[in-house]
Amino acid sequence: MDLRQVKVMRYISPLREGGSLPALAEADDGFKYVLKFRGAGHGIKALIAELLGGEIARSIGLSVPEIVFASLDEAFGRSEGDEEIQDLLKASQGLNLGLHFLSGAFTFDPVAMEIDEKTASKIVVLDSFITNIDRTVKNTNMLWWNKELWLIDHGASFYFHHSWDHWEKNAKSAFPYIKDHVLLSRASDTSTYAKEIFEILTDTKLKEITDLIPEEWLIWEGSGLHPEKIRKTYLDFLLLRKENFQPSLNEIENARKTLI
Repeated sequence: MDLRQVKVMRYISPLREGGSLPALAEADDGFKYVLKFRGAGHGIKALIAELLGGEIARSIGLSVPEIVFASLDEAFGRSEGDEEIQDLLKASQGLNLGLHFLSGAFTFDPVAMEIDEKTASKIVVLDSFITNIDRTVKNTNMLWWNKELWLIDHGASFYFHHSWDHWEKNAKSAFPYIKDHVLLSRASDTSTYAKEIFEILTDTKLKEITDLIPEEWLIWEGSGLHPEKIRKTYLDFLLLRKENFQPSLNEIENARKTLI
């Protein structure tokens, strides 16, 4: 697997709905991207979660905007008038992450739009697998574009990496936040689709995905951890979670029963 790398040429506007100030930007390939910054919010860990979550979703056949590595050079943003944005750009020099901008897309509305049970089941399994806490009625993080459902914003996934010492316990545990998932009521056959998903997500495939993480995103100041040790822990988390996913499937079924 390989991702394209682009150079950010023009900062167009902030996307204020995001707490970490993502932005719409234009790159040297002529395309526009939603740019996620390494200097914002949870920083590099959010970028890693965005990368892994998005590429796992794509691997199992769900639609995700193209993800690219987006570089910011030292001079970028000097002319930005907003002091907060200028500080963000200065803190984000180097490699960031961009998602192809879906022009004309609109936010998925669970009341007005109906998603088939297969798609809903796959998305619920995905979010339980990657421990994504941010696909709720209040914030669906899904777009409707070209008559298709597209998944965005996986930066809140893999929350174990904010308390690194307990990753094995988190990998084996059920995912209780699935009770708040916007598509839970439509996810009628998660066991069947979990089996299909994990047939696709072989150990080799998951290693290919974790190998995408740039080394510079794995240099965590003050952690004392070697970059390859961090990368291996992400892979080991996914492998262990795949092997111990039954408690999460049970959690999904129990949560669905409360909706009936």
